[in-house]
Amino acid sequence: MNTAKSREALRLLRLAGRGLLDAVLPPRCLNCGLVVTEVRTLCPACWQGLTLLADPQCDACGLPFPHSQPDGSLCGACLRRPPPWEKARAALAYDDASKGMILRFKHADYTEAADTLAVWMARAGDPLLRRAELLAPVPLHPRRLFARRYNQSALLAQALGRRSNCAVVPDLLLRRRNTPSQGHLSLAQRRRNVAGAFAVHPRHRAQLDGRHVLLIDDVYTTGATLSACTRALYRADARAVDVLTLARVVRPARD
Repeated sequence: MNTAKSREALRLLRLAGRGLLDAVLPPRCLNCGLVVTEVRTLCPACWQGLTLLADPQCDACGLPFPHSQPDGSLCGACLRRPPPWEKARAALAYDDASKGMILRFKHADYTEAADTLAVWMARAGDPLLRRAELLAPVPLHPRRLFARRYNQSALLAQALGRRSNCAVVPDLLLRRRNTPSQGHLSLAQRRRNVAGAFAVHPRHRAQLDGRHVLLIDDVYTTGATLSACTRALYRADARAVDVLTLARVVRPARD
């Protein structure tokens, strides 16, 4: 059998196998679990409920603006306290429509969702991916990684690396302290909690020198963790740092 016929036979075999699997375990919506026609997709209702983030938005942190703004405009928070990174972007608003899906991916072993989530992130962060030289996930402390068995940010970084052909260094950053959960902390408390918690892995310092890094995480809440990671990268002589997250908390403009 020639090569073309072999490839076609393999393709048909895969289609048959997928059809059998779908008959036994039909694909379900990433968010609500409703049966859908394609694997790793959303049902129409869940898709319509998501808030995809796009321009106009703050040039530095990606906070969406309610009205058109000149290029390079900053939100009030970034004007008062510029973030240490250059640009941050997120694919989705972190809200009631997206929260369940993200928490399921983060805590419930729903790792097969990473490729689909990375597609949305790549759309939102295309300019950042184009100029990035290294992709680095926000790390978990070894104890938390052992308990969870995977780092959701690393899965997203690896999926983005496959899409963009950009080098991924999963352990570029180390989490030196097992910091408490930040869910109920204020911004000031979050900053104190993660101060000095991150460092560049010694074996990657030479690889980082003078490179443009894209920092990957699941949710941008206050930016405290992302800021601490960014500062660690700059201390190790990164040339520039951008941030790309799956989702971000979107607060009213007055905040």
